[in-house]
Amino acid sequence: MDRTPIQAVIFDMDGIILDSERIVIECWKRLAERYGIENVEETCFAVTGTSSKVTESIFMQTYGPDFPYRKYKAEQYAIQEELYPGGTLPLKPGVCEIFRYLHEHGIPFALATSAREAKVKYELEAVGIFHLFDFVICGDQLTASKPAPDIFLRAAAGLGANPADCFVLEDSHNGIRAAHNGGMHPLMVPDLMPVTQEMLDLSEAVLPSLFDVMTYLDEHTDILENNR
Repeated sequence: MDRTPIQAVIFDMDGIILDSERIVIECWKRLAERYGIENVEETCFAVTGTSSKVTESIFMQTYGPDFPYRKYKAEQYAIQEELYPGGTLPLKPGVCEIFRYLHEHGIPFALATSAREAKVKYELEAVGIFHLFDFVICGDQLTASKPAPDIFLRAAAGLGANPADCFVLEDSHNGIRAAHNGGMHPLMVPDLMPVTQEMLDLSEAVLPSLFDVMTYLDEHTDILENNR
């Protein structure tokens, strides 16, 4: 069986590394009950995978120019801090294992997340994994947001890898679109968002967990050749 070359793996953060998306939505739902915000879960899905700037824009478009987004966002984060003090959000199953797997096979890996750099450092340092990435690029470090491929292309360049030989692990629709638009290998590991026909068409594979990602890489790429 022909195996696909693999030079690097690029991770999204929320929903792939941190089990954070369900927490964020729960916090927004609490605010929705407090302030009467309609269809907030649907709006949260719409902004999944986008930068903070795009997120704010979508909320304002949805709820109108008088919507106090920044006030509510601060309250949402305060609720989150009450639930998970110090940014200690839970890791998704298989995170430590896949990091170890890639390291053992000599495959560099990067983080390419739409989240702000300060938030990324705060949350990943809180759980002790920020230093493990070979390269990190965040949403506030460039202009274009997913589904534009810019952030993934920057991550590939940071690793010195050919985009066509990079595998991208994403749970969001915008993230899969971005990886596809960048000519990479998108692997969808669903979190909260449904697996639509578009996602099936754009993803190289849809896999239930990071453990299944490791199996997929074993079976479909030349990753095993790196130890020979």
